[in-house]
Amino acid sequence: MKRGYRLGVDIGGTFTDLALVDPRGGVRFGKVLTTPDDPLRGLLEGLATLLAEAGVPAADLAHVVHGTTLITNAVVEGKGARTALLTTEGFEDLLEIGREQRYDLYDLEMRRPEPLVRRRFRLGVPERTDAAGEVLRVPDPDRVAEAIAGLREAGVEAVAVSFLHAYRNPGNERQVGDALRRALPQVSVSLSSDVLPEIREYERTLTTVLNAYVQPLTRRYMGRLTEGLRRAGAARAAVHIMTSSGHLTTTEEAERVPIRLIDSGPAGGSLAAVFHARHARVPDLVAFDMGGTTAKACLVHRGRPFTTNELEVARAHVGKKGSGFTLRVPAMDLIEIGAGGGSVAWIDQTGLLRVGPESAGADPGPACYGLGGALPTVTDADLLLGYLAAERFLGGAMRLDVDAARAAVERVAKPLGLDVTAAAAGIHRIVDENMASAARIHILEKGKDPRHYPLFAFGGAGPVHAAGVARLLGTGRVIVPRGAGVTAALGFLAAPMAIDHVRTHVSRLDRADWTRVRALLTELEAAALAALTAAGVPRARISLERAADMRYAGQGFEVTAPLPRGRLDARRGAAIAERFLATYRERYGQAERDQPLEIVSWRVRARGPLPTVRLASPRRGGGARTARTGRRPVCFGGAWIETPVYDRAALGVGATLRGPAILEERESTLVLPPRARLDVDRFGNAVVALPRRGR
Repeated sequence: MKRGYRLGVDIGGTFTDLALVDPRGGVRFGKVLTTPDDPLRGLLEGLATLLAEAGVPAADLAHVVHGTTLITNAVVEGKGARTALLTTEGFEDLLEIGREQRYDLYDLEMRRPEPLVRRRFRLGVPERTDAAGEVLRVPDPDRVAEAIAGLREAGVEAVAVSFLHAYRNPGNERQVGDALRRALPQVSVSLSSDVLPEIREYERTLTTVLNAYVQPLTRRYMGRLTEGLRRAGAARAAVHIMTSSGHLTTTEEAERVPIRLIDSGPAGGSLAAVFHARHARVPDLVAFDMGGTTAKACLVHRGRPFTTNELEVARAHVGKKGSGFTLRVPAMDLIEIGAGGGSVAWIDQTGLLRVGPESAGADPGPACYGLGGALPTVTDADLLLGYLAAERFLGGAMRLDVDAARAAVERVAKPLGLDVTAAAAGIHRIVDENMASAARIHILEKGKDPRHYPLFAFGGAGPVHAAGVARLLGTGRVIVPRGAGVTAALGFLAAPMAIDHVRTHVSRLDRADWTRVRALLTELEAAALAALTAAGVPRARISLERAADMRYAGQGFEVTAPLPRGRLDARRGAAIAERFLATYRERYGQAERDQPLEIVSWRVRARGPLPTVRLASPRRGGGARTARTGRRPVCFGGAWIETPVYDRAALGVGATLRGPAILEERESTLVLPPRARLDVDRFGNAVVALPRRGR
């Protein structure tokens, strides 16, 4: 990596966060409102401001890492390209049939998200490849030509091609893909054998469709990003994009398989938690990221975040698994909750107070932003409870409107017969309960006890709500890093370059054709190495990791287990089985040894070296007395308490506080409840010990 300044950028639903690290490890943070009409405008404005504050010429930027919600937003809002699907004749309705499962058996009005490809654009092609990969029928050239003519006339912008069993033999798909590219050079073409050469027709087809759906948008965005940085004077900076798996990729690879960016932004927060956990030697924790629009939680166990090869987006019913689009992409295994600073409070039909999942976003934002918002939000409630200071929000760059917040909260207070303070406290408690409940289920599903995992809190609103969420989870420890409000952007800079390749080849472990398996893995490794070396990573610094999706024979789902190093053959079967059993036991608490095992897919990950991120050591000294900036009344448990306020940046290593207290920094505010203790560790983290219940 070129030596110079490094920039991490996280464009969220409400704020755009920036982290600038100098060659010596000094870090500066920036935070600006996201510009929903054109997210790049906010990015470039924030970059210009941050560079000006640091006195750094844009030409000194050596590396820019970008995480974005662009892909997620396009899918959720239905703002992708006009897309067509060419599939094996007879499978045109696969997107609507799905898995033929109801996510709620008792909901007679159950909804699913509408397919992103209209029925008239889902065209069947007479062709056939069997499950063994043998081509039984090549694509009918006349029908292919007829389909192409219809797509040209309809003005489609993208085409997905997903043929039956193309994961075993991509020949028919590639033949049709070549014809499409020759006849429609301006149209983006995605082949399932390139995007996801895995078994399961629905997931493979859906993932390919969504890749095609967002590909034109992604190409335009990457082009504008590169051009915008050039105009800003940062033309020499290497630009990489964060993937949902927590690794970096090139802009070219992002344009080729943009669906791997679907959870780009949240991955940065999990990486930041791992980075800080490694330095603080806290291997087990819950990464809790609460921003302006959503909150995310990811379990980090033994220094590694849980990961998955499947995620769901655009749920028709928030909180109900199976109601959205189920994709097969490598991703951080995190739970996302519709609970952020902009989450709107409302009263349901039974007269109960609810919070979220609707968000005021960045435009118009919470009522207190003074940008035209009138609905009550979590940020409005936090302001009225004294947790936020109207005159010091974003370090004083943005003044909050207390009167507007009060008027907004009164909209739910009056129908409930409550005063404004009680309604605001109710909003605050409900959003804490929502987040804690979702996080608890997420952790328990991993077979872990939430009481044993400290809460690593970040995001603009995370430190405000961390103590309340931790108390509900039963954990007594909270860790809040410096610059908590932009921690995810810093996490991007700790990510290595990497690329994943997968291929389905189903086989019983005790009957595997090891010659074919070795050839398959060699092919995957060569492709992954070629991609990374083309991106500029030296071959000597690339590590290869092999894994397999395995299950007990007869099961309908798999777990991904690492494969042993060295040559794979029948003699290594026992070692492979042990890897599976250990992984299965870690996930589910038990594993049976006397059952036959089956391997479904084989995986290879090529990964570059971990970037060196050396943050400057925080200064020592600076106790509570020197960091104190004033006092203000703050509501804790329904009672107003005159509470000291501290400048978080002025608290040095070794400083100690007793709650209640408010710690303010430019990007976020940490609320320390009564009887809690806070210590600043040698890395500058605020480590909070919460009082035990009953004390």
